[in-house]
Amino acid sequence: MEQKHEDFYKKIRKQITEFLEKKDFEYGHILLLAPDFFHLLVKLSLDKRIPNDKKLKFGIGIAYFIFPFDFLPEALLGPLGYMDDLAVAAYVLNDYINHGDMDIIYEHWAGDGDVLASIQNVLTVADNYFGQGLWERIKRKINS
Repeated sequence: MEQKHEDFYKKIRKQITEFLEKKDFEYGHILLLAPDFFHLLVKLSLDKRIPNDKKLKFGIGIAYFIFPFDFLPEALLGPLGYMDDLAVAAYVLNDYINHGDMDIIYEHWAGDGDVLASIQNVLTVADNYFGQGLWERIKRKINS
């Protein structure tokens, strides 16, 4: 799993970076967090200190990145399709932060900047970017 994780991480990092070199996207700084959030979800799902019920939610976040059929499919939208994946990851991570051990989050965070601020920034952007209706549908789907 570790090799597949690294390969997928590199793949989405490259896709997003190349996209942002060509396009001016208002939320480019947020979109660049997608590979780091994916990495964090994988690391947390493999951590033996995390309860299985929490790992299940991390698995949902990972699957949302990997499966091609979601609200904003990458196959149609290119790297912009990672915006909903990123929002789902932030939502799942925020849920864990509210009920889990913050030290584990910090231990596995490989991104730049503060992980808590990054999660909150993504959630704020999700509220604006998706509109209330779509974002509520995404959250309901995660919680079902």
